[in-house]
Amino acid sequence: MAKEIYIPKLGQTMEQATIARWLVEDGAQVSEGQPILEVETDKANFGIEANASGYLHVGPYKKGDVLPVLTVVAVIGKPEDKFDAKLAKETKAAKEDGETIQAQAIAIASVAADVGRVFASPRARKLAAENGVNLALVTATGGDGQRVVERDVLTYLSALPKVTPVAQRLATVVGLDWRTLTGSGAQGKVTKKDVERQLAAPAPTQLSGVEVVERVPLEGVRGIIAERMAASAHTTARVTLFMEVDTTEFVTMRERLKARVADAWGFAPGYSDLLAKIVATALRQFPYMNARLAPDAIERLAHINVGMAIDTERGLLVPVIRDADKKNLRQLSAEFRELVGRARAGKAMPDDLTGGTFTITNLGMHDVLAFTPIINLPEAAILGVGCITPKPVVREEQVVVRQMLLLSLVFDHRVVDGAPAARFLQHIKALIEEPYLLVAEMGGAP
Repeated sequence: MAKEIYIPKLGQTMEQATIARWLVEDGAQVSEGQPILEVETDKANFGIEANASGYLHVGPYKKGDVLPVLTVVAVIGKPEDKFDAKLAKETKAAKEDGETIQAQAIAIASVAADVGRVFASPRARKLAAENGVNLALVTATGGDGQRVVERDVLTYLSALPKVTPVAQRLATVVGLDWRTLTGSGAQGKVTKKDVERQLAAPAPTQLSGVEVVERVPLEGVRGIIAERMAASAHTTARVTLFMEVDTTEFVTMRERLKARVADAWGFAPGYSDLLAKIVATALRQFPYMNARLAPDAIERLAHINVGMAIDTERGLLVPVIRDADKKNLRQLSAEFRELVGRARAGKAMPDDLTGGTFTITNLGMHDVLAFTPIINLPEAAILGVGCITPKPVVREEQVVVRQMLLLSLVFDHRVVDGAPAARFLQHIKALIEEPYLLVAEMGGAP
């Protein structure tokens, strides 16, 4: 009997994957354990191996196809065996109907949900289908963060630009992303006229003498980043606070820690590790910053999960240190290194990169003094960290050189007001300038 090859579910939040490339041709003989397919999620790439020896019979799936987890993509059996067309029926029908990739994912995921394979409630799936929502982009809160429920879809929808049903249907039919349009309706709602106006607009004219040397498809991680950053920029009421911090004692503490613990730990704690610990401690002290906006309420979250934005070959990724406030510095630093290693190797699990409640992004290593990062929805705020620079400053009526740093706190004014956000940032400043306070707050070693 032929053995089925399917897309595995790697983590509770993974719902779909994109076929990156087939490594073996249809009909070829394969051995058990041999890599046969590479797939991609919005988080990472991973390979799928043959689960038996025999002849590979590939389904009607090609590079770029988006499929839900547990989809059977091939079988391994005898030379005369064939791939059962029934296994691909739903995907094939969706393609023939000319649906967009996002709509395909929703339609296929709905089929999977009918057999209990997708972690989403029926009400959540119905609402998502009615509004064209890709459930893979929705943060789950049901079942201790493992299941998408109706309020999660409502939260996601509330963060999107508003659109009339007619405009949304028209945009879907013509393949236009209505979320990129400026709405002319009440409260900025995108209307049918806005869609028609965009369709009637002349295509961009190629500049004389300018040749396009490369086109990078807006897909995978790049596509997800574009979609989420645009949604954040269009929906949040962003305010940025800048605060200069004297890091002289902070730098000294890090150097002393490096000398004292590097051999025992096997690594030297970095500035990012220390900042993550400081921010986690501050979030515990100011829980209104560890929150998100629901359709009818501001929700303060039980767990402090600090996301740390990093640069990878695939683009910006945000590994999440869960319960960061409950971990000591050694535990937090070791976990962060493991997460970064998997992310940069393209082996991050979907759960490694989801569930954050607050994000830190650091461009100091690139000599950036200050910047205004984009809030990572559905979080309420993000902390931008610049480079530490020696500067002359006045201390006790004397000009001295100190190690200075600019922090930028970007927050959603719908969730928190300016003064409370400033107090939170002041607390972070105090812990950086006088790092022994961190030990005092924790009642022991950090």
